[in-house]
Formats: sequence, C-alpha cells, structure tokens
Amino acid sequence: MEVKIGVRDIPRDIVLESEDSADSVANAVEAAISSGSLLRLKDDKGRTIVVPGNLIGYVEIGAEETRRVGFGTI
Repeated sequence: MEVKIGVRDIPRDIVLESEDSADSVANAVEAAISSGSLLRLKDDKGRTIVVPGNLIGYVEIGAEETRRVGFGTI
C-alpha cells in the first residue's frame, strides 16, 4: 500500500510503498506523534524511512492492494 507522509516546513511529501498493514502503520504513526519519538517504516524494497514524530504534518495511508495486474507477475 502507498503511504504519504507530510513533514512540516518541507514542500515535498515522503512517498513509500509498504507491505505492512494499514493498522500497523497507523499504530506506528500514532505512537511516534504521541511520544515525540521517531517514526520508522520499511518500504517494500527493504529501505527504512525515519521521520521525527514531532515534525509529522499528516500521513495518508492508501488502501491495501490484494494483487497487481500486469506483466510483472509472469
């Protein structure tokens, strides 16, 4: 699923594709914002994205994909 993170005073969003569930991403965001700690998310390529919880402006969590259609699955 696609996750967009808006950081305060930064004009560009952080966009990543995550294999985590929407609930686990929402829980991680909520914990980082409430405690002011770092938000750590892994994307589908294994990279770790770290954002300070006190600088998060918004988080948009896309719908979970059941499967993709196309030639990449052959």
